[in-house]
Amino acid sequence: MRTGIATVCLSGTLKEKMQACAIAGFDGIEIFEQDLVTSSLSPEDVRRMAADLGLTLDLYQPFRDFDSVAEDLLAANLRRAGAKFRLMSRLGMDTILVCSNVATATIDDDDVRAAQLAALADLAGEHGLKVAYEALAWGKYVNDYEHAHRLVEKVDHPNLGTCLDSFHILSRDWDTAPIENINADKIFFVQVADAPKLSMDVLSWSRHYRVFPGEGQFELAKFMGHVVRAGYTGPVSLEVFNDVFRQSDVERTAVDAMRSLIWLEEQSAKWLDTNTPASNGSAAGTQAAARRRYPMELATLPQVAEPAGFNFAEVKAADTGVLEKVLGQLGFEFNGRHRTKDVQLWTMGHARVIINEQAPAAAEPAIAALGFDVDSPVIASARAQQLKAPVVPRKSQANEEVFQGFAAPDSTEIFLCQGSPDGTAAWTAEFGQTRGSGEGLSGARAAVIDHVNLAQPWQHFDEAVLFYTSALALEPQPYAEVASPSGLVRSQVMQTSDRDVRLVLNLAPVIQQDGAAPGSAPRKTYQEHIAFAVDDLVATARAARDRGLAFLQIPENYYEDLDARFDLDPGFLDTLRDLNLLYDRDADGEFLHFYTATVGSVFFEMVERRGHYDGYGAPNAPVRHAVQYDHLHDLTQTNH
Repeated sequence: MRTGIATVCLSGTLKEKMQACAIAGFDGIEIFEQDLVTSSLSPEDVRRMAADLGLTLDLYQPFRDFDSVAEDLLAANLRRAGAKFRLMSRLGMDTILVCSNVATATIDDDDVRAAQLAALADLAGEHGLKVAYEALAWGKYVNDYEHAHRLVEKVDHPNLGTCLDSFHILSRDWDTAPIENINADKIFFVQVADAPKLSMDVLSWSRHYRVFPGEGQFELAKFMGHVVRAGYTGPVSLEVFNDVFRQSDVERTAVDAMRSLIWLEEQSAKWLDTNTPASNGSAAGTQAAARRRYPMELATLPQVAEPAGFNFAEVKAADTGVLEKVLGQLGFEFNGRHRTKDVQLWTMGHARVIINEQAPAAAEPAIAALGFDVDSPVIASARAQQLKAPVVPRKSQANEEVFQGFAAPDSTEIFLCQGSPDGTAAWTAEFGQTRGSGEGLSGARAAVIDHVNLAQPWQHFDEAVLFYTSALALEPQPYAEVASPSGLVRSQVMQTSDRDVRLVLNLAPVIQQDGAAPGSAPRKTYQEHIAFAVDDLVATARAARDRGLAFLQIPENYYEDLDARFDLDPGFLDTLRDLNLLYDRDADGEFLHFYTATVGSVFFEMVERRGHYDGYGAPNAPVRHAVQYDHLHDLTQTNH
């Protein structure tokens, strides 16, 4: 599949955008007119630069408001088109995108439109160029891709074809199956974009909320499956209007964009396999043959199963004393230091925490890495690398386990570990045990990492969702918004089908530190945490209190509200209040949990799931946010 991207997707100058596209591995680009108009590069410079970078110049766009106009305006439009055609010749480009008229259309007559498009195609032919006609979802008279193609067929000109744009088609819920009936020679260009399902006018939706494939809710694999079946062989190009992307690092956004097309290519191949008519041959043979019979070749990635569970979580700090104290108070056992690295191992049952002491001076505690159990770390790593994940090597000596690692968009290091049926990990033998034996305390063998909550930079939230979906086979759940004193916190759960891996991504507001200099880095008002599941939370909390653990202090108002909502047994309510425990209940079960105070940007949560409760105590989240906000504010005031 030939890949492309419109320069409008990216931040920066035209030169910076072209360089970023080449680095990300795109085959070609669409040049958005404004990017050229505002560039200091001449058309000849752009042409030479594209050749040097190995990029094809696939589409010049957009040419707006051409059709359905009176004769005097048509003459002006043709003059304008002639100027653009001469410009395209200088660029070495052969296709221009012409959008259905929005602003100046006054004549609703297909015969008039066809005649005007024919005149434009004649003019394009004189310059050796092609016109790709696109139905905008908000076009005044033409807003349906089938209508646009009927006009193309009516004109029947070799220099006029259609452009299929997934956003304009899927945002209007048009049926995509008729795409297969379009003559492939008349599909001049294909543009793709994803988007969240929103209730708003389609123009605003398009201009601000498009995202890359895999980051929204459109059925893009189905769309592309029909395009492939039609016999199309040209570029599949991203056209994404997004306020965040156009403020983010250009090279990073380009890589995210390329990852999305790699993912889409794989998903489209899967859709074709799944939707192949039955035959007498084997299933695998039928699927392979189905893809081979279409001109467009769709590459697939190494196939991996979803992770079987968390293998470990790693926290890094310059001074690890407080972390060690908190883990000990929670009931974790110190299992020694690594024989060659400055790291410690702490365990409770099958919950493993690595404390990494190799942090820069004065670095506060922060979640640094996560390990996942997978069937084949090497294959899973190969898939992640093909999806543009940066490799993170971890030095190892003879007889030490070699972890396959890569970096997530928020810089968290992800390591792929060989899982074991009993939940143990062979690499723990590399740590010299100083007391006890085996993994964790004898009374807490059922303890596991329940979920990990990671705060995401605002400009990379959508990138993170696609990354964990494509590289780790986690399924995104519908996102929620939770109130905090400094704004709404968007929360996106990523999980495996059996819930053994639950990763919660949070897009949190940030505030300026009191008294901080303008332009200085803002301080996060939302921290990250690791949650551990145990069988008996009340006993765990009592033991932790006896060891001196500093719990997050829950206000009395919460327990009064809890009593009103659930009519709990007074003795049980007193236990919750006494231990600073939080509680939730639904039709499937109950959820008990408590939080530690924050250390650096990290805190820990202990949970107990009763019955089939599957949530995270969402009604309690605003309480936690408020208490943590007050604590952070108090610390800031103390420091001043």
